[in-house]
Amino acid sequence: MKKILYLSLLAGVISVGASAQTLQNLIDYAMKHATVIKKSEAQMALSKMKHQESKADQFGSIDLVGGFTHYNLPRTLAPMTPSSIAEGGAVATTKDLYSAGITYTVPLFTGFAQTTQVEMDNIATAMAQSKLSLTKEQLAYNVASLYLSILALEDMAQAQQQYVYALRKLKNIIAKEVSLGKKAQIDLLKAQKDLAGNLSYLEVLKGNLAITKASLASLVGIDHIGTLKRVKISVKQPRMALGELMAKADSLNRIKVADFNVKKADRGIKKSRSTLMPQVVLNSYYGHNYGENDSSNPASGEWNNEKLWQVGVNAQWKVFDFGKRDATIQKAKIAKMEAEFDREQTLLDLKKSLIEAREKMRQEYANYQGNLKQLALAKASEKIERVRYENGASTINDLLYAVSQTQLAKAKLIESKYNYQKGKFYLDYLLERGIRK
Repeated sequence: MKKILYLSLLAGVISVGASAQTLQNLIDYAMKHATVIKKSEAQMALSKMKHQESKADQFGSIDLVGGFTHYNLPRTLAPMTPSSIAEGGAVATTKDLYSAGITYTVPLFTGFAQTTQVEMDNIATAMAQSKLSLTKEQLAYNVASLYLSILALEDMAQAQQQYVYALRKLKNIIAKEVSLGKKAQIDLLKAQKDLAGNLSYLEVLKGNLAITKASLASLVGIDHIGTLKRVKISVKQPRMALGELMAKADSLNRIKVADFNVKKADRGIKKSRSTLMPQVVLNSYYGHNYGENDSSNPASGEWNNEKLWQVGVNAQWKVFDFGKRDATIQKAKIAKMEAEFDREQTLLDLKKSLIEAREKMRQEYANYQGNLKQLALAKASEKIERVRYENGASTINDLLYAVSQTQLAKAKLIESKYNYQKGKFYLDYLLERGIRK
């Protein structure tokens, strides 16, 4: 019986442990179900379809065509030629002319506009892939940041709960001493006031925790956030040289996107210049014209048809358009300049963000170390003030202030620890290293 009870309790522990959500599991789930990822993937698929569309344009199109025309005077089913007239004989004519056939149209030369468009769409597809990677990095960081915020709020709520417990215990002690005449009634009122204020702050922390969990659930794409597994945080002195951080900047997707924009703008100049060249198109047709023969006995209802086919090449070379093409080329050149400026600014922004991330980590490390010392000193001060108050050497104000300072130091320590870890995750995001397990 004891063995069965033990196994039952063990199963319950395993079940609780299994239900705890880890950071990596939430990130993996978000990568598959988050709306922002699905949207980015759809944009990438759209880029691929545009690339296929521009490639297919190079091969022209085959179309089935047909028509019906009613004339006021009879028409021949096919154009008349001198040789056909010389042969004599009845010529079929009709007022109702039907036609059916097939056409093939293909551009033979477009000034390299089509090949350039294929290159531009290929660049756009590669750009969409890089943007998808960036979106995943951004999502991973956002999930991790909210995850750490939840853990920090849980720790702060737990510390606040302990603080409330200590205040309630102190209030009960004072109430007992007041009933014995050892302490003044004002001490009890002050203890009750402090307890009430911290009880309301505890509810604020719980509310913020619920809101942050809802935000994380919405971001990941699940109904609710359950128990979260703790993250091991090691606060160490950050040692990062800016040169080392910027060394691999060219391999980052945010820089690649800027490079792709420059390349695409360069192809845009080439495409705009294609309008200066002649445009050559091949047109071909094969079909039949049908109609009821008006030249024979109308009552017979005799139908005739004539086979027609043709192949032609059309060329067009625009000589003068009052500066429109020059303006188009100039616009493309300006677009390339803007793309180059954007790339330069992207590098500057990356450098600024890396410096900011590094300095914030250093600040949080210093805050953490300072908060550790402050907490140790606050605990010592609280212990001394408690003894002094019990011996009547200090007031309740001194004791409550010492207790609040201990709680404040705990909250600051918790905040600086998780902010330091957020800084590490932010640096991983900037360097596109993802969130490590």
